Amino acid sequence: MDTIIKKALRKPTAADTAYLVKGVQDLKALNLDEREMEYVKKEHRAKRNVIGINRYKNRLYVVFNVLNGVRSKRLETSRKNGADVEAMLNKAKIERVVVYPVNSTIEESLAFAEGLLLSNYQFLKYKKDAAKKANSLKELDIYSDEITEGHINELSLIVDSVYKVRDMVNEPVMELNATKFAEEIKKMGVESGAKVEVFNKKKIESLKMGGLLAVNQGSIDPPTFTIMEWKPGKALNKKPVILVGKGVVYDTGGLSLKPTNYMDTMKCDMAGGAAVAGAIYAIARAKLPVYVIGLIPATDNRPDGNAYTPGDVITMYDGTTVEVLNTDAEGRMILADALSYAKKYKPELVIDIATLTGAAMRAIGRQAMVGMKTKAEADFEMLKKSGDYVHERVVEFPLWDEYKEDLKSEIADMKNIGGTDAGAITAAKFLEHFTDYPYIHLDIAGPSWFSKKESYNTAGGSGVGVRLFYDFIKAKANR
Repeated sequence: MDTIIKKALRKPTAADTAYLVKGVQDLKALNLDEREMEYVKKEHRAKRNVIGINRYKNRLYVVFNVLNGVRSKRLETSRKNGADVEAMLNKAKIERVVVYPVNSTIEESLAFAEGLLLSNYQFLKYKKDAAKKANSLKELDIYSDEITEGHINELSLIVDSVYKVRDMVNEPVMELNATKFAEEIKKMGVESGAKVEVFNKKKIESLKMGGLLAVNQGSIDPPTFTIMEWKPGKALNKKPVILVGKGVVYDTGGLSLKPTNYMDTMKCDMAGGAAVAGAIYAIARAKLPVYVIGLIPATDNRPDGNAYTPGDVITMYDGTTVEVLNTDAEGRMILADALSYAKKYKPELVIDIATLTGAAMRAIGRQAMVGMKTKAEADFEMLKKSGDYVHERVVEFPLWDEYKEDLKSEIADMKNIGGTDAGAITAAKFLEHFTDYPYIHLDIAGPSWFSKKESYNTAGGSGVGVRLFYDFIKAKANR
């Protein structure tokens, strides 16, 4: 992450400053002159939350955060206000800003800074004139007696983790195939202290991971299976929490080829795998005392001459036979092997995260992810609370046994797709077959990618999942 975050040591006087307030009664602390005071009051009456004042030598931004309402709404308003200020700062070519919470809680102030920093992300690697297009903001200082260096360090590592995930999701497959994806995760392990092991194709063949190998048949690049482990010396849990991420680095649909316009963004089909890597990177850097493992099966899905075909019967890692009726339902094939492999750790909980179905996005759009659970009621409620807190919300769908009927096959143990209805649920029901432990499934097909900037979600990969998992694991550590 290029933007520096620091704790300001003195009250800002002549610096470009964002003042966080609740109401007009807080304006007295800003040393505004009479005209400035009237202007701010007038703009506030017009329902504007972010008001800029140009003093020519410096600029002030008066930010009215929400006074009332539930915690999650107040924090999300703060993030969005941060994104609004970021746009104004870069338009004014400002390189450094001081955030001064005049009347703002610690978490509201940090949420404001988080929204500002996430909004400042850019992916300019392939721009010829990248330097000219780069945002001007390089440093954010926070002036507050209540906000500590620890708060600032934690914010910095979370934002840095989201940036890393966005970079990976935005990278085209020509530069990030499965092997290179695994190499990036290994680098993250070195930086964070997490242990990373990568299984190559020969090892995957020896393990008989039939789902991952089948999807990989149409590719000239080999698959990988990456294990990222954070096991602190004084972990609070003996059995690990396992995060499983879909790592399809590009999805053409295979022989069940997608229409071209549905293929344009399919480099993002590894967003779940990237989120797992980014979350464990943040957890390890923060040294959270929770034993966490990430499993990331990765390959591209292409229609080469030896590609797996509709009608094939694949023997999975756990011995289950699967009749393939749609090669574009490939994510569940590689996740199933990983979920079966997770059994060897006797986990406390397993959560998978994947850009799995268009059905999930059609059901709830980009506003949230679809979630389902089995034998994990308390953890699911805890995860939803984390989702509300960081605004990576989870909407629960049912995982009733009646949906098994749609997956019955005449010639194999099961099919890889259900019928035309309840596609997100039958996909999760397929995956559930490969579990025997407390299990949560998250479908991020909607919020993983934005075609244009929306507040602090910049165009392209959003990095969804990182902040959710970090807060969830932190909550477990503090329970």
